[in-house]
Amino acid sequence: MTATLLATHRVEKPWGRHQLWPGFADPAPGADPVGEVWFQAPGDSTPDLLIKYLFTNEKLSVQVHPDDAEAHARGLPRGKDECWVILAAEPGATIGIGTRDTVAPDALRAAALDGSIERLIDWKPVKAGDFFYCASGTIHAIGPGLTLIEVQQNSETTYRLYDYGRPRELHLDGGVAVARTGPYVAPPMPGRVADDRTILVEGPKFVLERWPAGRRHFAMPAETTGWLIAVAGEGAVDGIGFRAGECLTLIGDCEIVAQPGADLLFAYPGGSRIDTDA
Repeated sequence: MTATLLATHRVEKPWGRHQLWPGFADPAPGADPVGEVWFQAPGDSTPDLLIKYLFTNEKLSVQVHPDDAEAHARGLPRGKDECWVILAAEPGATIGIGTRDTVAPDALRAAALDGSIERLIDWKPVKAGDFFYCASGTIHAIGPGLTLIEVQQNSETTYRLYDYGRPRELHLDGGVAVARTGPYVAPPMPGRVADDRTILVEGPKFVLERWPAGRRHFAMPAETTGWLIAVAGEGAVDGIGFRAGECLTLIGDCEIVAQPGADLLFAYPGGSRIDTDA
């Protein structure tokens, strides 16, 4: 067994916050707002998955990501499917995902240039406990007033279509080329319970499960990494402690002891099979 407690990398964003989330220190007075916290392993900059917390005080840009084939055609290592577990939402908080109707490429480009793309997006109300899977090619924008955990393919290839007048670069050629417009249709998610695990995602790119407190033993397949995300509570993996707001990578045989009240997410690459003894 090897369990590694990951370091955190704080990312300042214009849409971020000065009040974060329990387990994360707030930025110093006068410092730039923090929008993201990434979990990173020393010496491994390109694992299959990337785990983040997001803290939003303004709308994120309207954006879209390529899939694996589109990324490879552009010399990039992978596309970007992602999902969001909503931890907290202020009243009226929304996430834009998909467009209300199918939009032709020329019309999408024009709407991105004049700002009317905001009215094309389907803005969905969200609350704590909600879950969204955002496949590559889906136009999306995360709204203000949200704290969430994002599990994604490890790619920062983002085509920004619109940014509310902020002085940041747009990527209309790439974004329009990979965007698949139309109403968002959530992929069939099992949402099933296996033993005491809730399966949130069971896709080709990654699997995401939600685990309650308790003791469990499992074996990771050879050359496969799992990510254990402590949403609440505390515990230990083979003697290595963790608490809410931390993330560990796991390989080999592992035994987890999560104390009462713990709430865990466990992610690993798609196509792998993890057998557990809860």
